[in-house]
Amino acid sequence: MARKKNGRLRLRLVGVVLLLALAGSGWAWWHLAGWTPSRTEFPVQGVEVGGEDGPVDWVALKAVGADFAYLDASASAFARDPQFVENLEGAKAAKLQWGAVHRYDPCQPADKQAANFVTVVPRDSAMLPAAVWLDQLADDCPIKVSDAAVESELTTFLNQIETHTGKAAILKVSRSFERRYKIAARVDRNVWLEQLRFQPDYAGRPWALWTANDRLSVPALTGGVRWVVVQP
Repeated sequence: MARKKNGRLRLRLVGVVLLLALAGSGWAWWHLAGWTPSRTEFPVQGVEVGGEDGPVDWVALKAVGADFAYLDASASAFARDPQFVENLEGAKAAKLQWGAVHRYDPCQPADKQAANFVTVVPRDSAMLPAAVWLDQLADDCPIKVSDAAVESELTTFLNQIETHTGKAAILKVSRSFERRYKIAARVDRNVWLEQLRFQPDYAGRPWALWTANDRLSVPALTGGVRWVVVQP
């Protein structure tokens, strides 16, 4: 009889623990859906958007506090974001500063990727430094690419797009890419890091931009917004 009571007690305790865990995760989701870093600490804040985010209400986005927008523009040697032109027009109409993002592919030649970028992104002295998103590793490339080649091709790509934009680019580096290539120490550019809620330090040096929340809920977009802040 005592064993049966103990078994029921254990089941009840497990149920209570599960309910508390669910409540905690629900609170965390709710908190992150509305959380942005303090404006006192980080006065300049903005977003990164692309075609996957759907239509953007740019006036509403500016109203919730976006000062700038980085727009997904191109990827690899041929891919282009289908919403880039529309997003660019919307950001400009809302008088937001804007920049373009290229998702870099270490499997493709630098010159082809640069040609793709400069075809998509107009030359505009008012644009923010271009961002090069580094998250794809070369380990799965059809033809083997050495670590040295990843670095040298990336440098070639940067030189070519910087000639087009007239500004030094910024490296948007994922944790896995940095762990694999230690690129922040090898390529002298400002870095844009990603970490939910807490400031990232995985590049080994200060960040210039930080994706602080990739699931912010705002009326301007149907999905979660990638909210970005600038180092003051």
